[in-house]
Amino acid sequence: MTYETLLVDRDGAVMTVRMNRPEKRNAICNQMHLDIQDVCHELAGDFDTRVVILAGEGAAFSSGADTSEWGKPGPDNELELRHQSGIGSRTSAALESLDQITIAAVHGFAVGGAAVLVSCCDFRVASPGTWFSIPEVELGIPLSWNALPRLARAVGHQRALELTVLCERFSGQQAFDYGLVSHLADDGQELALANELAQKIVAKPALPVALTKASMKALRKQTEFGEATYSDQDLLLYSRLMQQRRRRRGGE
Repeated sequence: MTYETLLVDRDGAVMTVRMNRPEKRNAICNQMHLDIQDVCHELAGDFDTRVVILAGEGAAFSSGADTSEWGKPGPDNELELRHQSGIGSRTSAALESLDQITIAAVHGFAVGGAAVLVSCCDFRVASPGTWFSIPEVELGIPLSWNALPRLARAVGHQRALELTVLCERFSGQQAFDYGLVSHLADDGQELALANELAQKIVAKPALPVALTKASMKALRKQTEFGEATYSDQDLLLYSRLMQQRRRRRGGE
């Protein structure tokens, strides 16, 4: 299949999904959310692909959510708006729910929502020169897409709070030290290392790998996601409603 915002390549049992809006630094627009969700839907019935690598085309992995879409008026129906507000959570859940082993190959930078997608992957590759930033609070919105439990899983609760509240940029080396990145590559070799890991995985017996990941998914559901997730899209909905109300007042 072809996608408007993604490049999808196959090499045997390995699929590479590249976010493909290089002129926008791979900003994650609504269409990209839908395309990633479609890929994940296709993978649910794909028993030949065993590893999925998520990468970015061009100079960087991704600049995060496409803020140019934030100023566009949403639907008047608040229930439809609430559904729209949950699109990032659905993308994150679709990526994390894949039966295949997933590897994020992060080059350049990963900002905000892009770092969330990284945290949804099983293995996460970057280089010391890669940098990350989670600036949502500084922009006046809460970190959403059900990211906090995933971030806390990777780096611990205290560090997750620090990264999301202070909004300070941190390097790939720091991300590795914190636990957000699982493997460090030489600069420019992030995708090569991701492919090397993928080949090691596909060399293992398929069923034991799948059963091991299934067990880990079950453990995560039991220990991470509970009361914390029910309000996540509503926090973002609140932000959207406040933006709309400010625009309406400005037009009066």
